[in-house]
Parts: sequence; structure tokens; C-alpha cells
Amino acid sequence: MRMKLWTVFLGLWLIMQGLMGVIGLSFRYDDVIVGTLAIIAGVLIFIRK
Repeated sequence: MRMKLWTVFLGLWLIMQGLMGVIGLSFRYDDVIVGTLAIIAGVLIFIRK
């Protein structure tokens, strides 16, 4: 079964949010990367619908 691309980006965003909250993961430009993942997943959801 082929995984949809937006689910990959959404999964990455959720994992990053969880790691940042639970273990305090922080790196340079982390807010930009997480925001970009969220935007890409959101756009792909709207395109696929």
C-alpha cells in the first residue's frame, strides 16, 4: 500500500513536536523547519482533497 506524501510530512511534524516538547530537542532553525513541515503537509492535504 502506497503511503500518501502528506502523511509523511504530518508524521515528521508530529514527531518533531513531540521530541521538542518531551526531551527539549532544540537546534538551529528548528521553528522554521517545523513550520515548513506543517505548511507542506497542510497544502498537500488541500491539494489531495
